[in-house]
Amino acid sequence: MSKTVKPVSSYFGENIFDLAKMQQMLPKNAYEKILNVISKSEKLDRDTANIVAIAMKDWAISKGCTHYTHWFQPLTGYTAEKHDSFIDYGEDGKILEAFTGKQLIQGEPDASSFPSGGIRATFEARGYTIWDPTSPVFILEYPDGNTLCIPTVFISYTGETLDKKAPLLRSIDALNQAALRMLKHFKNPATKVFSTLGVEQEYFLIDRDYYNQRPDLRQTGRTMFGRIPAKHQQLEDQYFGNIPERAFAFMTEIERESYKLGIPLKTRHNEVAPNQFEVAPIYEDVNVAIDHNQILMDLMERIAIRHNLAVLLHEKPFAGVNGSGKHSNWALGTDKGENLLNPGKTPHANLQFLVFLVATIKAVYKHSKLLRASIATAANDHRLGANEAPPAIISVFLGELLTRVLTDLEKGKVTENTDQAWISIGIDKIPEIPKDNTDRNRTSPFAFTGNKFEFRAVGSSQSPSTPITVLNTAMAAALDEIRIEFEALITKGKDVDTAVVEVLRKTISDSKKVLFGGDGYSDDWQKDAAKRGLPNIKTAPEAIEMFLSKDAKELFTKYKVYNERELEAIYHIDLENYVKQIDIEARVCKKMTTTMYYPSLISYITELCEASSGLKSVVGGGDKSVKSLKGFVKELSVHLTALKTEEAVLDKAMAAAQKQSDIKKKAFAYLGVKKQCEKIRSIVDELEIHVAGDLWPVPKYADMIVGL
Repeated sequence: MSKTVKPVSSYFGENIFDLAKMQQMLPKNAYEKILNVISKSEKLDRDTANIVAIAMKDWAISKGCTHYTHWFQPLTGYTAEKHDSFIDYGEDGKILEAFTGKQLIQGEPDASSFPSGGIRATFEARGYTIWDPTSPVFILEYPDGNTLCIPTVFISYTGETLDKKAPLLRSIDALNQAALRMLKHFKNPATKVFSTLGVEQEYFLIDRDYYNQRPDLRQTGRTMFGRIPAKHQQLEDQYFGNIPERAFAFMTEIERESYKLGIPLKTRHNEVAPNQFEVAPIYEDVNVAIDHNQILMDLMERIAIRHNLAVLLHEKPFAGVNGSGKHSNWALGTDKGENLLNPGKTPHANLQFLVFLVATIKAVYKHSKLLRASIATAANDHRLGANEAPPAIISVFLGELLTRVLTDLEKGKVTENTDQAWISIGIDKIPEIPKDNTDRNRTSPFAFTGNKFEFRAVGSSQSPSTPITVLNTAMAAALDEIRIEFEALITKGKDVDTAVVEVLRKTISDSKKVLFGGDGYSDDWQKDAAKRGLPNIKTAPEAIEMFLSKDAKELFTKYKVYNERELEAIYHIDLENYVKQIDIEARVCKKMTTTMYYPSLISYITELCEASSGLKSVVGGGDKSVKSLKGFVKELSVHLTALKTEEAVLDKAMAAAQKQSDIKKKAFAYLGVKKQCEKIRSIVDELEIHVAGDLWPVPKYADMIVGL
């Protein structure tokens, strides 16, 4: 019999201190003030902060919390927390539970061990965590106690950002202001515009016993060695197949814990590769959605242990099979409930839709290098350009109808389509564009899917913060540039609709090179993209350089999302992370080769030599079986020599890379280290089908990814 399961609605959000709980627990005046802080960005006064802190503390203690933490997202790309207990001394010297507005609003963790990219010296340890009231406070439950987690930004003593949330919040504000300036021309009643996000999280699950036997998985998140099994994903029988029971049990617990934290998970299914899965939520405000994705990844790793599983969030944990992405479904909404990327039902609404659609195309075209930089990691380099992921070329897919609409708008002609109603807006005719008017193109890195854009190139282990920060800021700039152009035409006497259409035509003409509806995996697209002049940035070190470009400095400083010091910090930190990741992989490669594969091969050769001697004594040295065995031993000895030879080359490559003092030169030198690791892998992977299975030192792909 199945278990009795409570309706999700009966416990959804029970572990978040949201507006509904604030309304219940706060005085009316305090609740209205905090509501204005969240919805109108008003400043929080100290008295209200104290009232909120007391209510928050009482609620947290009633839920079993003994500690609180300012939960933040440093530039490492992970989350961080320092726990403080609620206890303090009372006036009588006795211990009591207390929590003040000052403690709620601001903390001061030691920032010396977090990467700063040169913003401050190591001995300058001071950093501040500042409460972000737009993202709900939540409780993380552990078997031995609960902790109240307060989402915060993390900044240095001098005010520069040390995290990923602060720039995101700045980009949200920049986009809001630019969008509102645009909407005034359409007499739109919105008073706030915000981006929304739905994050599709892909991942692998494997038995934890296998994981524990693989030093490469434990230390790098991916298999440095391994051949794909005879049967993997080629029959295409995994995608949307029956979910294995162990995976289902894991998913069920993930969903239950996520619902308690207000994370609206909607979809679960098998992905393309064996033991690969996906979970996806309903879209949310972009800031909350990103926080929720960070929480979800932490939950997945903790809960997997309870099921004796390991969750692999790496973009390419297994070579030769499908990798994992984090498809980020981005749209624009207003406080009046309108999706600005939804086609409208009137000429006016459709023109507004086309403005925001074309602005997005312009943003991606003009700032494609920065979007590529935002997804650049050592891990994502293994995935981008493979058969399951978009290429490193950033392009936009619109679908046949919208592509035709924009082409005809550019040319000033009416598309012949009897299935559509055409609505005159003066000098041009714009179609009534139905919803869900596009097909899907999973080979596109940036695809329109009816009422949103899907940024498919984001890596599965990444925080979506930086990609969305870049996208928001680029969109703000595109909206402003389009608006300024048609405002200039209006001042010359043209009406709004005529001016807007004229600018849209020019913008489409300038940006249409980025539009592509074909197979992004094909070699022909690589050639076509080169002819169009689209950048094809294939490695992370090349992409990360874009953060120091003139384009980056002009864009981000104009909208006060990053200053130049912060951009330099991102550049240095991202390159350092790349270097460190490849260095770890190289060290693991060397150690596994030296201590596992090499001894295994020697043991097998020794066994074969003993067998050859025994066989020779029985059948004689001239027998074909003896000659065959000797030939096989000689073949294996060639691999033995090759392993040692390539290992020595790896040592030299690592030594040369480590001597580089300039971080840019070091990162590019580590590209050579990475290639050398791949050479060693090719030798080991060839040996896997020659060495006796009982002597192979680690679980094989056939063990790990064929069934749970």
